[in-house]
Amino acid sequence: MGNTVTCCVSPDASPKLGRARGGAGGAAAGPERWADAYQAAPSGGGSGSAEADSGDSEPGGGGGGGGPHLQHISDREFPDDLALESNPSDHPRASTIFLSKSQTDVREKRKSNHINHVSPGQLTKKYSSCSTIFIDDSTVSQPNLRSTIKCVTLAIFYHIKNRDSDRSLDIFDEKSHPLTREEVPDDYYKHDPDHKHIYRFVRTLFSAAQLTAECAIVTLVYLERLLTYAEIDICPSNWKRIVLGAILLASKVWDDQAVWNVDYCQILKDITVEDMNEMERHFLELLQFNINVPASVYAKYYFDLRSLADDNNLSFLLEPLSKERAQKLEAISRLCEDKYKDLSKAAMRRSFSADNLVGIRRSNAILS
Repeated sequence: MGNTVTCCVSPDASPKLGRARGGAGGAAAGPERWADAYQAAPSGGGSGSAEADSGDSEPGGGGGGGGPHLQHISDREFPDDLALESNPSDHPRASTIFLSKSQTDVREKRKSNHINHVSPGQLTKKYSSCSTIFIDDSTVSQPNLRSTIKCVTLAIFYHIKNRDSDRSLDIFDEKSHPLTREEVPDDYYKHDPDHKHIYRFVRTLFSAAQLTAECAIVTLVYLERLLTYAEIDICPSNWKRIVLGAILLASKVWDDQAVWNVDYCQILKDITVEDMNEMERHFLELLQFNINVPASVYAKYYFDLRSLADDNNLSFLLEPLSKERAQKLEAISRLCEDKYKDLSKAAMRRSFSADNLVGIRRSNAILS
């Protein structure tokens, strides 16, 4: 009663786009744990020392400290229309950037096929019937690694191909910070990489570092968040370092046993630890230390990646449901059902722990 939530930094004071209020629940314990750790780190700059005499301080805020009241990252509020339009990596209702950028090519491809009477090639797609059921081994909680990396790299490809401009920062420029000792061509910024080139680069990092498919989805979330917050574009001159920075951060947030920066130096032989550390610091500052990934956002990116794969005939590997696999699925389902029953019984016993309550009397039903 009477408490006023205030913020030491005005949303209008930041040159970057503001973040919206975080969703309920993280994608996993990892992102939330790391979000709290990074929130404690100083973001640099003088914006944190706002005027303390603005008259918005909390009444009776104990401790006697004269410093401004710092809000937690999840308590910052911004208008919903700005959040939905600007921060698709923060809100489940906002459309992902990569899916909207890919729709231009998908529509043109369908229009060209219709004019030239070209078959869309759907005859190779497998459909379930009464006698045969086709399923893949990818779920939102356990995605298929190979298929997920293909979809994520395809999303990066569309980001580069259909970019609005070539806005970039020096920390991500491959000419200023090369990843290899090979001389970077003078026209390196003119040639867009193809999907296979991007896939090989990402696949090499994931294979060497033994990263998971979930980490690939979080990588795409951080990549789009960087483009939105920092107001830059991913282009031929910076895509490798942006992707590397997103993978580096996602592996530390998601995996309990994260890969150290020095380990990436063993994978990319010509990069230094100091360069990796500097890039990570800039990446976090540009993200405004917002590394939280709500479960709803994670699920949205997963299903949008599946839609992207379907639009580009990049279907997940389907196999007929065999008797052995059906029995395994049935066993897993029965195990989950028994676990749910045990939890329900335990909750029921706890709910009847009031005084002078003997128990529940159940009577047999009479069927006439």
